[in-house]
Amino acid sequence: MTADVLAEQFETLRPHLRTVAHRVLGSAADADDAVQEAWLRAQAAGTDGVENLGGWLTTIVGRVSLNLLRSRAARRETGWDTHVPDPVVTLDGPEQQAVASDELGAALLVVLDALTPAERVAFVLHDEFGVPFEDVAPVLEKSVAAARQLASRARRKVRDATPVQDDLARRREVVAAYLAASQAADFDALLALLDPDVVLRLDYGTAGVSRLLRGAAAVVAQARLHSGTVRFSRLAVVNGSAGLATVLDDGRLHAVLAFMVRDGRVAGIDILADPGRLARVELT
Repeated sequence: MTADVLAEQFETLRPHLRTVAHRVLGSAADADDAVQEAWLRAQAAGTDGVENLGGWLTTIVGRVSLNLLRSRAARRETGWDTHVPDPVVTLDGPEQQAVASDELGAALLVVLDALTPAERVAFVLHDEFGVPFEDVAPVLEKSVAAARQLASRARRKVRDATPVQDDLARRREVVAAYLAASQAADFDALLALLDPDVVLRLDYGTAGVSRLLRGAAAVVAQARLHSGTVRFSRLAVVNGSAGLATVLDDGRLHAVLAFMVRDGRVAGIDILADPGRLARVELT
């Protein structure tokens, strides 16, 4: 296959490859980087002996994504680097009703973050994109049997860890109360809305130190630090569920908050505050 033909075929397959990378990595920017790296590797390797170009490129994207996941996991071990999946945001209004069409996919991305890099790649490539274990195994540098085991383990974790939340109307009520308490600086009311074991993931990207916080007291302390911008926050539909978006006076998206609500309390909050990634979020 000539270089021109390879380039043409790669562009045809780019949307699929980006979808695979995004599912593995949970980040549009990281997915674009993975696809670009896959293109460079494909060029360098050549296509001699390649019978299924799409499958071959998918495994290259999988290998690149695995390396990125491992690098991300190594940084997270310090507890000061946290990644939040890219959000889909719709600003809420009187006529806007939250819909759960994207909710399952968003919840799955959160669950996938709890898997090891190898489990995540095995699960996504095989279970979501149908890549045979014979092709998954070389990506993971494992035997076919080991790749099957990793996917099975991931499947079980996904099934057991998929969050069970209150119904959508109740979630909206709790998030609205959270916003009201935050804007009123009523931190006692805010504390009452939080599950004692609430987990907050704050992703600043390269703009600052990201972190993972556990416990209601720690989350309230974090809320105090951001009391100056909370007045710009408003109800929004984030990944098909109740959330908040902080939009400054100049129209810039400052932060997006996605909530997990269980038994009438906030059990989890994902905050994306990475300016680079937020700049690519389209507000509807």
